[in-house]
Amino acid sequence: MTEDSRGGLEPYSVPTAPFRPGDEADFGGAWKEKPGDLSRPDPVTCEAQETHKHAHGLIRVLDDDHSASGEWNPQLNAETLIEGLEMMMRLRIFDDRMMKMQRTGKLSFYMRSFGEEAIAIAQTMALEKTDWIFPSYRQPGAQFVRGRDMVSMICHCIGNTEDNVRGRQMPVHYTWKEGYFISISSPVGTQFSQAVGVAMASAYKGDDQATITWLGDGTSAQGDYHYGLNFASVFKPPVILNVVNNQWAISTHRNVATGGDNFAARGLAYDIPSLRVDGNDFLALYSVTKWARERASAGKGATHIEVYTYRAGAHSSSDDPSRYRPGDEFNCWPGGDPVDRLKQHLIKIGAWSEEKDAELVEKIDSEVMAAYKEACTYGDLASGPYPPSSTIFTEVYENVPWHVQEQREELGV
Repeated sequence: MTEDSRGGLEPYSVPTAPFRPGDEADFGGAWKEKPGDLSRPDPVTCEAQETHKHAHGLIRVLDDDHSASGEWNPQLNAETLIEGLEMMMRLRIFDDRMMKMQRTGKLSFYMRSFGEEAIAIAQTMALEKTDWIFPSYRQPGAQFVRGRDMVSMICHCIGNTEDNVRGRQMPVHYTWKEGYFISISSPVGTQFSQAVGVAMASAYKGDDQATITWLGDGTSAQGDYHYGLNFASVFKPPVILNVVNNQWAISTHRNVATGGDNFAARGLAYDIPSLRVDGNDFLALYSVTKWARERASAGKGATHIEVYTYRAGAHSSSDDPSRYRPGDEFNCWPGGDPVDRLKQHLIKIGAWSEEKDAELVEKIDSEVMAAYKEACTYGDLASGPYPPSSTIFTEVYENVPWHVQEQREELGV
């Protein structure tokens, strides 16, 4: 309770969303922050206090006219940018097809990355291939960067005989050992502490391996977020800690999760260099991640990043966002669409065209459909076949305990 002017008590305020269904969303128009506003400090010598402006500002490379400028411009060649665009398009089309499967009963559950495709793809492209990835729900695109086959991803979501985790996880809770991609758990937030622990182990062993992890703005209100930051501050492991501020948790606005100016500034209190980046700007995301990776490789410890974006789609296939936010809110977001922004930049520099774009969309759509059909040859949700019952007892213990072996023998599998 708080005391009012008459000496009485009045209830604590409860934050609410700025816009609700039926309201007109207004984010204040184009961002005032420009690509050249913030310097790029030396990643090896930079101390946390030097990033105060970076934590309270917004690192951008692409301006509103799709031109790249400023010290944070990574100067990527057209070939690399086209690769990034193709993977973002692949993820968006893959997501759309998988949602259609869910809606027609061919898949039990799904979560899209709509509006956030640049995050995992640009950031993973900036890493080394053996760096550890501890994702949240909207980073499946990292697997595209590492080369995972779509058939394998779909088999996992269906839970058929070729599911690499044998039905032990929910759909979209991917794990892929070969790609250093660690499964998320349904109790979100655990990945932050786990990522810091693996980074500490890498540093202890002397490996040049960094670890990257993400969690959402809502999850940052949980203890795991602070545990991770505290250990990262004390032990200075090679870890990149991302808070994806996409404005919404499942149905609560991001202002329920922090009472401060923003999420990036929280890292300064832990003496960790902290950056706030336009999460729909492919080039800016690549650049800040490359900066953080250079720090990690030099043994300078963690970097804390707020990825400022907007969750364009529903939280999951079980969610109806029309119940808590305006339907056109994404169209009002000043950051625009990450796929379209990179596309327009490539067109502007003469490396892309609408015709090439349309051809690529058709090509990817055909590839996704072919992957789905192939995945279903190993079993589908409705009729199976499913992983055998014996897999309940495998791939858990190196040496199976006697009581587990006894249970298996009782089942006769």
